[in-house]
Amino acid sequence: MGVLAPESQRRTLDELTDRLDLSIGDVGAKRSAFWIMLAMSSVIAVSGVVGDSTATVIGAMIVAPLSLPILGVGLGIATGRGALIGRSLLLVVAGIALVIAIGFLFAQILPNPTNVLSNSQVLGRTSPKLMDLTAALATGLVGVIAIIRRDVGDVLPGVAIAISLVPPLAVVGVCLGSSAPELALGAFVLFASNMVAMIITATVVLVATGYAHAAGVGAARRGRAYAVLAAALVLVAVPMVVNSLSSLWAGQIATATRTWLADIPGAQVTRVTLQSDTATVEVLAPDELPPVSELQQRVDDLVPWNPQVVIVHTVGSRVH
Repeated sequence: MGVLAPESQRRTLDELTDRLDLSIGDVGAKRSAFWIMLAMSSVIAVSGVVGDSTATVIGAMIVAPLSLPILGVGLGIATGRGALIGRSLLLVVAGIALVIAIGFLFAQILPNPTNVLSNSQVLGRTSPKLMDLTAALATGLVGVIAIIRRDVGDVLPGVAIAISLVPPLAVVGVCLGSSAPELALGAFVLFASNMVAMIITATVVLVATGYAHAAGVGAARRGRAYAVLAAALVLVAVPMVVNSLSSLWAGQIATATRTWLADIPGAQVTRVTLQSDTATVEVLAPDELPPVSELQQRVDDLVPWNPQVVIVHTVGSRVH
């Protein structure tokens, strides 16, 4: 593993512990910096979500420090330090509560929460898919490599990791404050999957690069933690698999709908959503639509559980 952590650039176990454990060394300075930066990044992220501003959300990504205790959990598992795992998890939970609370409070003062729930910053984080989990694994790898190597700048992991942490939690708070618990749950699944993926990659890399050996910890002592991580990964992966399949089937339903509308000039499929046992198809068309039973039959042939097709027909045509 010399490629991941060359000996000349590798931090020692003590250096790594000092960076990731906020309960040793200059504790007051570490914790004040953590909470100040997390609070400010939360305000920035929530403002970006509410204002549907990608640039503002990116600003929150740069300063968010929530990755430190998450990587601290990985270090605790790799080195068999239960106390470090507990302290790091406590900070993570407290940080989660802070970000969600700020999002919830912002939602209470919004003039029209419904508009917020339909913006791109919210919709893009409430239906996580398997590709999001893949990105999280890569993000965790970037983060832990940057932490253990002296020659990789601190900004890079901050940008790469925070993109998967604070913005989804901000969406959770906004959705809860806007009485949309299902959307909040989707955003929290995204956060949880990214957190679990980061802990897994951090643990694997730290063990592979010799930090477990340096701490004198054998694999048997880490077995229980591995089992918990595996169970957590399965737990968050299940809804992501469902969302991925739903997205695939929604695309097929959209294609079937276009075929169904082929004889109507100017008819367009504007949106397809598949939730539980209902497929909602939004259509923009100037004339009456063909019998819905024809489309229902096509959908029954595509989707195994035969969802009911609901057509939302907007009469008119697109102006170019």
